[in-house]
Amino acid sequence: MAIDILVPNLGESVTEGTVSLWLKKPGDAVAADETLLELETDKATLEIPAPAAGVLTEVLVPEGEDVEIGALLGRLEAGTAAPTAGAAPKKPAAAEAPAEEPEAAPGAPAPAPEAPVSTLHAPVGLDPDSIPRSGAGGKVTVEDLQAFFEGASQEAVERSGPAVRKFIADHGLDAALLPASGRDGRITKEDVLGFLAGAAEAAPAAAPSAPARAPGVPAGDRREERVKMSRLRRTVAKRLKEAQNTAAILTTFNEADMSEVIALRKRYRELFEQKHGVRLGFMSFFVKAVVGALQEMPEVNASLDDDHIVYHHYYDIGMAVSTDLGLKVPVVRDCEKKSFAQIEKDIAELAGKARDGSLSLEEMEGGTFSISNGGIFGSMLSTPILNPPQSAILGLHNIQERAVVIDGVIQVRPMMYLAVSYDHRLIDGRESVTFLVRIKELIEKPDRLMLDV
Repeated sequence: MAIDILVPNLGESVTEGTVSLWLKKPGDAVAADETLLELETDKATLEIPAPAAGVLTEVLVPEGEDVEIGALLGRLEAGTAAPTAGAAPKKPAAAEAPAEEPEAAPGAPAPAPEAPVSTLHAPVGLDPDSIPRSGAGGKVTVEDLQAFFEGASQEAVERSGPAVRKFIADHGLDAALLPASGRDGRITKEDVLGFLAGAAEAAPAAAPSAPARAPGVPAGDRREERVKMSRLRRTVAKRLKEAQNTAAILTTFNEADMSEVIALRKRYRELFEQKHGVRLGFMSFFVKAVVGALQEMPEVNASLDDDHIVYHHYYDIGMAVSTDLGLKVPVVRDCEKKSFAQIEKDIAELAGKARDGSLSLEEMEGGTFSISNGGIFGSMLSTPILNPPQSAILGLHNIQERAVVIDGVIQVRPMMYLAVSYDHRLIDGRESVTFLVRIKELIEKPDRLMLDV
């Protein structure tokens, strides 16, 4: 029975997507709920599963094409999954195998030695004890190693994000040859690029001659590449430009002495991690400081809806995360109710999902205020842009030791520049400056965060 593969409901306000990667091709056998393709929307990359077990018979929408909700993507013939084309022939049973290897004829060349294990690359984090041992006396054979590494490499590919999987597919690479240095044995884009660079260096010197250069064009690499923007990047560009066109954006600056926060983290970092199983970072301090300042300045936590002001009496903080596919802003919900440990856990989980492409639409929707941390890339100062329909965003920057005057004495302190961009249609200068000063006070005296004063 033929089953249509349709574009599902993509979530609130999302009407179309782009087919980014087909993981199966016509003729491939699939299991029920096995991923057939990846569909990129304005907000996330979604995996489209097989509605039933069977064989994929048609792919009607190629990669890179835009589709609307309900569009026909392909067809599946339901039933018992047939073996895929090119499957390896079944090995003979042990009883059918010769009892011993034939001796080489006199004068015949010796058989080539087996490939050393060092030429095979196992993904990081896999247990060698799981290698099958089919040889005599429980020894590991070359076939055992190859089967182990092929399975391990496939597992590493499946752990990796959609961008990396597409990169591997586009270059036609064998995953068994790729290292996997990412978290939990994932293959990263750097792993693939490093492998390609090594392959290029090992290529034979007798390459085809380069085409003749136009007169006046200098020697060197003047290659250009034209790549279509991903749907996510197009959407981010559109929304940020709309923010500039519609909002009256201003930015106010201040600086915070990070000495107390650094000392507090140093004092309790190990105990915190032992008890809660998560690292104590700077972000939980800033999230708590933002919530405290927003509670005192409700205009900064509000948004405009035509000629109405919507005051949000909850605090859902968006955390800007840079990924291979573009900027994503997952949301930590109800921050006013959460402990430092829970905020750190939520941030770590959401950031991991953002980078491996597994964020759901619900995890990125909403948000009443955002934080962008350019300091992790070394940014000294910047003016962050609003994340509509929010009315303000806090920008964090690099921590650097600088000379400051305290009580008439010059001292060296770890200082961070802070920036708040805001919509002047809703927030006046007094509110924005007071809001940022309040964050500065709470960061410089973090015990006030603990005591809620």
